[in-house]
Amino acid sequence: MSGLIGRKIGMTSLFDENGKNIPCTVIEAGPCVVTQVRTEEVDGYNALQLGFDDKKAKSSNKALDGHFKKAGTTAKKKVVEFQGFEEEYSLGDAITVSHFAEGEFVDVSGVSKGKGFQGVVKRHKFAGGRRSHGQKHSEREPGSIGATGIARVLKGTRMGGRMGSDTITVKGLKVLQVNAEENILVVSGAVPGRKGTLVEVFSTPA
Repeated sequence: MSGLIGRKIGMTSLFDENGKNIPCTVIEAGPCVVTQVRTEEVDGYNALQLGFDDKKAKSSNKALDGHFKKAGTTAKKKVVEFQGFEEEYSLGDAITVSHFAEGEFVDVSGVSKGKGFQGVVKRHKFAGGRRSHGQKHSEREPGSIGATGIARVLKGTRMGGRMGSDTITVKGLKVLQVNAEENILVVSGAVPGRKGTLVEVFSTPA
């Protein structure tokens, strides 16, 4: 699927023509530079490698600098390959938010907020122990975690552990506004990640 790389700006809400309040997310989408063109003859498939957001020179290396120099641009923080572009693009071309149109639906992929080590109540929605007499300090405990017959804990048992920082894709978000002058894309619903998270916006097939 074709698409662009962007940055989550934050959330707001808009009113539609019927007066319904729609929660939405504001994304700074592009402009993205074409840093590599994949072709069927050379690579076995057709795709465009896009780069977004300049990286500090000290955070790059000579190999990356040489790669981006071919496209006539500086090193980028995020590089993603997209397939399915109908237009022809060359190395160094810029693709803007005008690639999207109001009313179409997109999929947005990003890294969710990290929540650190969490217990089973927050991580897996466990109910916890009974709040009755005789129960002491067991309100948020996981309870039994294994069977006596095998004398071990089965793999995949839901327990406390690291929560968040997972790559999540939200599908079927409607494009409400496209502002080409400020590279702003407004989509309905929520997008994973905190403010400033780099996200990938994919055009869904018609």
